[in-house]
Amino acid sequence: MKTPLIIEQHFHGAYGVDFNKAGVDEIVNLAEKLRKIGIGKIFPTLVTDTVQNINRQIAIIKKAAQQTGCIAGIHLEGIFINPAKKGIHNPEHFLALTADNYRLVEDDFIKIVTLAPELDEGLIGYLREKNVKIQAGHCVGFGNVDGATHTFNAMSAVTHRGVSTALSALVNDGVYAEIIPDGVHVNDDALKLFFKAKPDDKVILISDALPITYSSLRETVFADSKIYYDGTKAISGDGTIAGSTKLLPEIIQILGKKGMFKPVFIENTYQYHGLEPEGSIEWDDNFNMHILMY
Repeated sequence: MKTPLIIEQHFHGAYGVDFNKAGVDEIVNLAEKLRKIGIGKIFPTLVTDTVQNINRQIAIIKKAAQQTGCIAGIHLEGIFINPAKKGIHNPEHFLALTADNYRLVEDDFIKIVTLAPELDEGLIGYLREKNVKIQAGHCVGFGNVDGATHTFNAMSAVTHRGVSTALSALVNDGVYAEIIPDGVHVNDDALKLFFKAKPDDKVILISDALPITYSSLRETVFADSKIYYDGTKAISGDGTIAGSTKLLPEIIQILGKKGMFKPVFIENTYQYHGLEPEGSIEWDDNFNMHILMY
């Protein structure tokens, strides 16, 4: 089975590199390292932070992108989310969902914004005019969005009365939906429901990987929270599950061994962002990869 190289559209770092803190050289080196394991394009994802730090890191990521063709844009996750579904994000830095507040961090290299649609005060319309992908996440609403951020996690759950973010993500066939199938964030029954409900061409696999991923670190500070890694999952001090500790090549192997992987899942992210498929990976029967061209 062959696929294009993988796109990571939602992850916060790996190998000890944190996109909210890293310098240009660290990001360039990480991007090149990821390419060698089958990840062709990345969207460095910035977690909730101060406006000053977000602007600093946007500038750094843009400089890194000038030195490597691996960086396709920035995913801004946080500052425009719902405190009720904050996860490990620090609500002290949250801003109202207005165009004026977005202008505080606005940059044409931001390609995806995760936000809480139910709190919108004009931001969604503004982002629509700028052709930025709008994703519902860390929220309880849905509305006029392009996608859902890490479906099931940090959103209102599937319900048989009323509406919810997870339910809307599943039943809206025209909307892309991210999923973290790392064996920690979503159990197998929920994965089966997700893959039954979503059209194959609207599934976006993500890792939501943390900087602690594939590093020697067993604890770190991320999003102003102390994060602890026990060898299986990363959690905050209060037990909240943080991002993943695996990258997509390993996650795809896990999904494949469960009989749930389809090549279109990799192709979808290219379609979502209007990018041409790049490189080539051959997967064996055990979902080990051999990179034919990168």
